[in-house]
Amino acid sequence: MTSGADASDTAADVPPFRYNARLADRIETGWQDRWEREGTFNSPNPSGPLSDGFDRVAIRDHTYILDMFPYPSGAGLHVGHPLGYIGTDVYARYRRMRGDNVLHTMGFDAFGLPAEQRAVETGQHPRVSTYDNIEIFLRQLRRLGLGHDERRRVNTTDPEFYKWTQWIFLQIFNAWYDPDLAKARPIADLIAEFDAGTRAPTAEANQSGAPWAELSDVDKRRVVDNYRLAYRSEAMVNWAPGLGTVVANEEVIDGRSERGNFPVFRKPLMQWMMRITAYADRLLADLDHIDWPDKVRAMQRNWIGRSTGAHVAFASPAGAIEVFTTRPDTLFGATYVVVAPEHPMVDSLTAAEWPEGIAASWTGGAATPTEAVDAYRLASSRRSDLDRQAGDRVKTGVFTGSHAVNPVTGSALPVFIADYVLMGYGTGAIMAVPGQDERDWEFAEVFDLPIVRTVAPPEGWEGKAFTGDGPAINSSREGLSLDGLDVTAAKAAMIEWLEAQGSGRGAVTYRLRDWLFARQRYWGEPIPILYDDSGLPVSLPESMLPLELPETDQFAPVSFEPDDAASTPEPPLGRLTDWVEVELDLGDGPKKYRRETNTMPQWAGSCWYELRYLDPTNTERLIDPEVEHYWMGPSADRPLGGVELYVGGVEHAVLHLLYARFWHKVLYDLGHLSSAEPFHRLVNQGMLQLPAYTNAEGFYVPAAEVVETEGRFTWNDVAVNQEFGKIGKSLKNVVGPDEFISEYGVDTFRLFEMFSGPLEQSRPWDAKAIVGPYRLLQRIWRVVVDENTGEVHVSDDAVPDELNRLLHKAIHAVREGYETLRFNTSIARITELNNAVTHAYPDGGTPREIAESLVLMLAPLAPHVAEELWSRLGHESSLAWTQFPVVDESLLVDDTVEVPVQVNGKLRAVITVAADSDAAAMEAAARADEKVAAALDGHETRRVIAVPGRLVNFVV
Repeated sequence: MTSGADASDTAADVPPFRYNARLADRIETGWQDRWEREGTFNSPNPSGPLSDGFDRVAIRDHTYILDMFPYPSGAGLHVGHPLGYIGTDVYARYRRMRGDNVLHTMGFDAFGLPAEQRAVETGQHPRVSTYDNIEIFLRQLRRLGLGHDERRRVNTTDPEFYKWTQWIFLQIFNAWYDPDLAKARPIADLIAEFDAGTRAPTAEANQSGAPWAELSDVDKRRVVDNYRLAYRSEAMVNWAPGLGTVVANEEVIDGRSERGNFPVFRKPLMQWMMRITAYADRLLADLDHIDWPDKVRAMQRNWIGRSTGAHVAFASPAGAIEVFTTRPDTLFGATYVVVAPEHPMVDSLTAAEWPEGIAASWTGGAATPTEAVDAYRLASSRRSDLDRQAGDRVKTGVFTGSHAVNPVTGSALPVFIADYVLMGYGTGAIMAVPGQDERDWEFAEVFDLPIVRTVAPPEGWEGKAFTGDGPAINSSREGLSLDGLDVTAAKAAMIEWLEAQGSGRGAVTYRLRDWLFARQRYWGEPIPILYDDSGLPVSLPESMLPLELPETDQFAPVSFEPDDAASTPEPPLGRLTDWVEVELDLGDGPKKYRRETNTMPQWAGSCWYELRYLDPTNTERLIDPEVEHYWMGPSADRPLGGVELYVGGVEHAVLHLLYARFWHKVLYDLGHLSSAEPFHRLVNQGMLQLPAYTNAEGFYVPAAEVVETEGRFTWNDVAVNQEFGKIGKSLKNVVGPDEFISEYGVDTFRLFEMFSGPLEQSRPWDAKAIVGPYRLLQRIWRVVVDENTGEVHVSDDAVPDELNRLLHKAIHAVREGYETLRFNTSIARITELNNAVTHAYPDGGTPREIAESLVLMLAPLAPHVAEELWSRLGHESSLAWTQFPVVDESLLVDDTVEVPVQVNGKLRAVITVAADSDAAAMEAAARADEKVAAALDGHETRRVIAVPGRLVNFVV
């Protein structure tokens, strides 16, 4: 932290009307009050209660600019948070001055675990800390001078907000995906088709096999539930009995919970799921029609993981083991089979006794296959999916005692269980081809299994598994020969053979799994589902929404003995018997029901908040169709519609964006929206990197307490090492914006954050450099205001030609910087223009035209001081809606240019010539220069190279 900037401005010889932190504070708070009082940034809708003033903007373009909304933590903002918020504000202010009706606001993603944990520790309801934190954020956001439409703020914990989150859940629950039309439809349509006989349930959905008409009402409901986009199913979760909760993969370290260090077990639990996999192809295809960073689109494609290949059946004593492989061409090289420890066939595959002659390493040291398998399954249940997939782990597994038949070679392959195979991917079983797969090779080495190459590596290959392309080898049998074919041709030939033999079929699969949509928490949206005496789910009528969270003082889930793997979650809501057990009349008389006791995950509110901003006071419907179409509907440059600009961190590149796109597409299919995508243009802002310090043991120490002396850093008189990293509590380098704003003013802080680099670029935070933007604002202030008298000292004189040309070049460059979000270049050009003005008019008298243009160009970046200067220049209204300066294109072309003149390649002079001078005129002007003439004197000129507008070179 620097110091003394404001102190130097309080000295006795400092002019009384100099721009300093005290004056900035008065200006900034005054204009923030006025903006709020006048509703300066209120953006009118085309219809509804927020439509006042729309007649004034109806013919304007409109722009929707959105930030990823924050979670209101108790610590408030640090200096890294405002980077994106200020960036979108600068762009929004510029677009408004360019003539657009701009929608820009911000709300709070306020459900979440931190508030609940605090409630468990303190006994204070999480609502209290959440709303206290929101007040802190609101104060800080206001102080930043952000031009938000305050009327549109939302809070995901507000029942009037989550009423519609619950409503969307019911839309998804009461919908199914029609593969024939490739879209969601109401579940009532499906039931009508079943009743009419125009569609029959699939065998997978109707496992009884009986005709639809012969099914009981309860069995029909079970069939229909198998089609719903929101459904209940067993899912593998990380269960921590000691915590009483399910934890995310990222929260499991070496088989134990990050919080509390409790054992974690993988086990199947009945959970709410969302059938996002039905939308996999559309989620992929539509990435080509939105303006997102290539990196983020690649991350989404990889997460969805579309793969073409084949399902292959390996016969075994327990029945056919089905695997999916993207490389059916390598079947000749399959030498063993692996199933996930959770695979439903494990029990039936496990033999009673070990076959004779097997290696000891295959048994895990157990006397029987059953003992080996049981012990291995328990051990693997303690590992998260991330841990099991770690590439540096030694491969483990045990033999089941059974074999499966390779349908191509006829060989009997040993069947192992191993935790590097996950039940959640593919079929939960793989054919292992160690010659072409690195993980399989590692496993084969550990267990001394055969390795057969089926693709020829390039000459000189010295590696192990070869995963590249090449001609097939060792891949022939009677009636089938792949040898010599490339991978693509070999795949096609193998799939054709498998289908002809009835041993497999070509298929497309996805890495994407259905979304687990339930948490055993209190502080979340209640799921609007009831269970009747059949145990099947029933949707709560829309008229009963919102289903509000009941009051309680017991926020923690029930915990168990840490090693009680057989226990199951008991959510906090389950204790509230009077709330859970209810008698309701849903149209067929009073009946008893049991409410769902899980709550929604934190993702729920962030899946649709951009829609609520548009129509936040609507109590009758999710959104007015006219309002949604106006702000987000498709257009020529946005074929799928969506927000014009969405700014947020790359850490949300996959899940938040994927889930939000899924919900949006369901609502689009059901006719509630005109836009098929929620976010057309995405920009990931960079992060500020602050110094962090570690001691000799590698632990971080508080950065604020580190002392720098002659390039050395110490903490409590002990040497520490400096590094740069993302701002955060873990690195103990959090710095808040308040102290900088107090010492320099918020406009200086805004300029400083925007000048440090392009919005997308991460950059180090150098607190000392904030003095530069501070001095720039002081110089611009002096262009308009006399520091000694406080009077405006601009003139009505015409702008000199040279300065006028510089002005319009600056306008052109500043506009381009704003358009491309390269605000640092806009600041550089404003600085350059201001320096020229100050040099030309050191004692005041700047022409009004150039002074006003300078103020207007500065306004998006430093709006408070710009508003103040605009007002002092005689304008009564805010400049927020004033037209941004327009370029005179004719002034962008120079009348003259400076051209270097060389003799034998050595610079002798720089001459000024008319911009349209031809080669002959340039040569003549060069020869007329005294320095050039002296260099040519006495020499024979062999050649003259004259490039118009560029250079003249005499070869002598």
